[in-house]
Order: sequence, then structure tokens, then C-alpha cells
Amino acid sequence: MEPLALFYSREMLEHDTGQHPERVARLEAIEAALTHSGLTARTPLREPEPAALGQITRVHATGYVATVDRLARGGGGQLDPDTVVSRGSYRAALRAAGGAVAAARAVVGGEAKRAFALVRPPGHHARPAAGMGFCLFNNVAVAARAAQAELGVGRLAIVDVDVHHGNGTQESFYEDPSVLFVSTHQHPFYPGTGALTETGAGPGAGATANLPLPAGCGDADYLACLDEVVLPLLRRHAPELLLASVGFDAHWADPLANEQLTIGGYVAIVQRLAAAADELCGGRLALVLEGGYSLEALAYGVLAVCQALRGDAWEDPLGASPYAARGPRVGPIVARARVIHGLG
Repeated sequence: MEPLALFYSREMLEHDTGQHPERVARLEAIEAALTHSGLTARTPLREPEPAALGQITRVHATGYVATVDRLARGGGGQLDPDTVVSRGSYRAALRAAGGAVAAARAVVGGEAKRAFALVRPPGHHARPAAGMGFCLFNNVAVAARAAQAELGVGRLAIVDVDVHHGNGTQESFYEDPSVLFVSTHQHPFYPGTGALTETGAGPGAGATANLPLPAGCGDADYLACLDEVVLPLLRRHAPELLLASVGFDAHWADPLANEQLTIGGYVAIVQRLAAAADELCGGRLALVLEGGYSLEALAYGVLAVCQALRGDAWEDPLGASPYAARGPRVGPIVARARVIHGLG
């Protein structure tokens, strides 16, 4: 079994957003960092198959999928003021969702202990019937439903550590008790969802957990959320597969947000998730890339996480935030979340 499988396709570069934060250069920077470090010589990038239409429509309305296809065939357009469709976007989005499916398949099928889908466009804002927030199809949700429908997975969990709330992922599973969705995110912030009180509905009541964090939170704050809320919820849910939406936009250098994570903080988060996967589901952990708009923080962050997942040495060339530390900020949020979710 390989320690890590990486999924990537240059077809995703055909999602041409022009001068936009979510741009082609994001994946190019990641590919360059992985190649120059020598990592891809030991863990080659694998080309995933595009997601099949039936895999996409387990999550998204057929009419919405047809709208994205039609826009792309017509030369492109906008789904909303932030979300671009170009001529190559539909194919790129199918390939991105296929990368997430391939990552889940690799760890469930025993090809690799961990997997990372290095994909764009990102997905966690994509709602069942609408794209938004740079996202066309919800890659991690497509992977989750494929795992359940095709790979024999029953219960699974999705942990979202992007700086923005994964509203589309939450909506996709809000009434489903088989999928635990947990999100850490800056709040109040785009897209405005993700309050502590959003905990699921109907049969899914209690299977959604949100940790809305103030601006300025650093490594210690995020790790407190993991240790005191996320990991206990994972242990209670007992997933057969752990998926993680990982956005590097909570890094202190990111231009679109205000949190203070370091690359070392991201490594520590992913290592905790990997340990939880070892404890709960035979090590089956698949990561899906979401945001991250500082090219340096994104590329170095992905590289360090990949090295850590392989068990290799890693480094943080960007170091600590230059901004003054304010100390722990999440105690009241963590305490309230523990009460809301019955964690004592």
C-alpha cells in the first residue's frame, strides 16, 4: 500500500478565470513546488478520470449541471459575480470532482493509506442547484456520495478547514445522519452561514457541527477546536471513511481572509485527522483541495502536508505570522459547541 496517492490533471487549468483570486496559477504553483522538491518522483501525480454525469447528479440538480455545460459550450459566462465559467470549465469541473472520487476510491480500495485530490475549481460552496463562491460542482460531496453508492461505505465524515464555511456541503447532507459534517471557519464572513446553532435537521439533526471563529485565530485556536470538538464528534460518529475539505486560506498570508494559521498549523491539523482515521476507519483519509489564494502559502502548505502524510521531513518557509498574537480566542465557542453537541 502506498503511503499517499496524489490526484491532479492539467485539464483543470482549462478553467480560465482570468485575473481572479481562484486562477490557473494556483495549481501551477502547487505542481511546481511538488516537482522541485522531488516529492513527485516518489509519489507521482495520478490523472483521475472525469466524474460521470450520474456521479454529479447524485449531488446536483440535473438542470443546474446542464446550465454549467451550456454556459461553457457557449464560450463562458458568470454563475454569480464571483463565479466564472469559461469554455473549458465544465470539463475541468468534471475532472475536479473525478479527482475527489479517485482519492476516496484509493483509500477505500486499499491502494493508498491517504490520498489528496489537488483540484480546481474548488467545490464546497456549490449548492445542489447553484454554483457560488468560485465553486461549480461540490467535489467532496460528489466523492462522499460515490463512496456510499459505489464503494460500500455507510457512515462517513467530512471535516472542512477552509477559512470560509462550506455551505454547499452542509446543505447537501443537512438531513442525512450517515454523514457527519464539521466546519471551522472565520465568522462573520462569506458566505454568512455556519452558525453554532446550525446542527442539521430531521433525521440529520446533530450530524452537522459548526465552529464559527473570530478573525485573528492561530494554530492554538484551531487545534483546540480539533481536540475539544471535532475529534470527539468523529469518535462518536465512528465513520468508515474520513474526507477533509482543506483550504489554505486560513493561513496568515492569505489576501482574502483574516485568520493566522501557519503551515505548521495545517500540518498539525492534518496529522490529527490522520491519527483519527487510524483510530476509527483503518487509516482511510482523503483530502480535497478547496481555497488558498496566496500562491506561496498554498504551494508550501500543500507540499508540507503531503510530506507529513508520507512521513517525510517538512518545513515552513513562511514561518509565524508577523502580526501580534492575541492569545487563545476560542474558549467560549468551544465550550458552547460542546454543550450544543452533548460532549459534556
